[in-house]
Amino acid sequence: MDDYKASLQEDKQKLFDHYRIEDTAIKVVGIGSVGTRCLVSLFLANGKDPLFLQTKEARRSILEIPDRKSRYENQGYRVVHGQRLMQATSDIFLGWFRSDSGHDYYVRQLHDMKISAQVESFKPQTLLSYATMCGWVLARAHAKVGDTDMIAGYLGSKDKFDVALVQYGKSYADQVELDFKAFKAAVRSGRLGIKTTESGLKDIDI
Repeated sequence: MDDYKASLQEDKQKLFDHYRIEDTAIKVVGIGSVGTRCLVSLFLANGKDPLFLQTKEARRSILEIPDRKSRYENQGYRVVHGQRLMQATSDIFLGWFRSDSGHDYYVRQLHDMKISAQVESFKPQTLLSYATMCGWVLARAHAKVGDTDMIAGYLGSKDKFDVALVQYGKSYADQVELDFKAFKAAVRSGRLGIKTTESGLKDIDI
């Protein structure tokens, strides 16, 4: 706990001091984290203000050469450092530590109170504006992390990469339409069943 606290920014360390751990449970991880350790901990401030922190095991990056020493002493730090580089504003409780058993972890809020857009309710122009904003956010992250001069030099003066990206985008859109067409055909044939919930949304039974 002390090592995790030390990884936070100083003002966030003061805030974290108000919380006391109450309980911890093992969390079943998602597909991309199968085989890794994951915990969820409940903290309370003043006995009633809850804070849920998720602790996830951090292993070596698949981009590193397996038989060589990692450039990072702590893989939890690697994950946190990468997130802070790419995100304009990161989770205020984002941190890392190493357990007594030698496993590296990073910590974040289980629910960071972020708002998720309901894309299915968007009108075409709203969807276009939302996609544009997402593109700018992604571009900003890459611009913040990458070396623009090195990337420009690697790509060269020709437009092959630009053309390839456009072709990929169009092909991806075509594939999505084909997938949706196959999905609708499966519903019509009865291979996929649809039922309406109380809220009016539709659930899929495979």
